Amino acid sequence: MKRIGCILILFVCFIPFLSAQEHPDALSAYRAGRSFESSGRTDAAYDKFKEASEICLAELQENSRNMESYVVLCWSLFRMGDYQKSLEYSKKALKINPSEYRIIENIGEAYFYLKNYSESLKYFEQYVANLPHGDRISSAYFFIGEIYRIGKKPNHADVAYSYAVYKDPGMALWWYRLGSVREEALNREGAKQAYMRALSLDSSYTAARNALSRLQ
Repeated sequence: MKRIGCILILFVCFIPFLSAQEHPDALSAYRAGRSFESSGRTDAAYDKFKEASEICLAELQENSRNMESYVVLCWSLFRMGDYQKSLEYSKKALKINPSEYRIIENIGEAYFYLKNYSESLKYFEQYVANLPHGDRISSAYFFIGEIYRIGKKPNHADVAYSYAVYKDPGMALWWYRLGSVREEALNREGAKQAYMRALSLDSSYTAARNALSRLQ
């Protein structure tokens, strides 16, 4: 009898562990989506982002103030290309926690892709001012550079791009963009240096090669 009792106790203790294992994990689904995205498997990535978003929506039905669910939901919707919906849920999240800087940065990106550059800049500036060492700081400065480049302010863009490549020097596109605004500002030597860095990272970067040839 004692042995049966021990087995029953062990089984009862094991049930919560099984439930935890079976509970869907939105963040894991999102990360799987990013992995598929990086390898060019866009359909598989979309399916994972959709899975993550559905998990988050179910979690928010249970707890409408679950900030982690909001964060992964907004990221997932963004990766699915639904920038408007990502923005809408991001704003709901900020009403719960106005200092959630993962959401603030996401809003900056969503507004950027919706081509509302003035609002995008406002949120990116808020992010970099309050989280200068944040995980997305280099990307935030790159987007700030993009906004200034689009707005025909090459010197402002130069500053932003320069900080982006300082924080993350391994992005060929970012060096190319830096070269393009320096060229626009008639800084030929600075532009050549940036284009050469882009080519050193990606030798097949035709636009950078053509730009460098143009300045020789």
